[in-house]
Amino acid sequence: MTYLEAINEVLVRLREPTVTSISQTSYSSMIGYLVNDAKRQVEDAWDWDVQNTTLTVTTAPGTSTYTITGSGTKQKGISANITTAGSQTTLTPVPLKWIQNQQQLTTTTNAAPSYYAWKGNDGTDSKVELFDTPDGVYTIKFNLNVPQVALSAAADVILVPSDAVVMGAYARALAERGEDGALASSEAYGLFKGILSDRIALEQSRSQDYDTWVAN
Repeated sequence: MTYLEAINEVLVRLREPTVTSISQTSYSSMIGYLVNDAKRQVEDAWDWDVQNTTLTVTTAPGTSTYTITGSGTKQKGISANITTAGSQTTLTPVPLKWIQNQQQLTTTTNAAPSYYAWKGNDGTDSKVELFDTPDGVYTIKFNLNVPQVALSAAADVILVPSDAVVMGAYARALAERGEDGALASSEAYGLFKGILSDRIALEQSRSQDYDTWVAN
């Protein structure tokens, strides 16, 4: 479902005219904001498979801090692997304080990294601190769960379950303008939670528990 289609789905439920552009009316523009609000709530509710991605960092000798382009600021780490031939290994996530203590309180030498910690962001993407500080060029694959950026263009496709997003936006719209003889906002929010719960259960049924899964 596209951004514009989601807006029109909400407008129809509110018994309002549909639109051909997001900003056609002030009301459709507001509904657009509510769709994005609902999308964020759905994204935060579960680590949806559709949000999984792999981003690459190439290290430079003597540099320990890197910005992971494309990671956004709400990423969730899955794993990080050095894929450079002869140095292949999985990096271990640790608290940033632990790395800082190693850097500041011990005698260290540059080497292939073994650990990483999240270190804030640059306003757009997240930063990572590596330890040991790389002694050469390594390719590191960060396997992350990254929420979709805010919808802005009419043709932007909603990646997470769109029926939950639409119902969440509808509940917000009802609460914003007050009850008008239609479905109460509390009832709509209950439907939203039910749809979201069903979608999470479906996604969970397709996933293996990493802690108990063993390759044959």
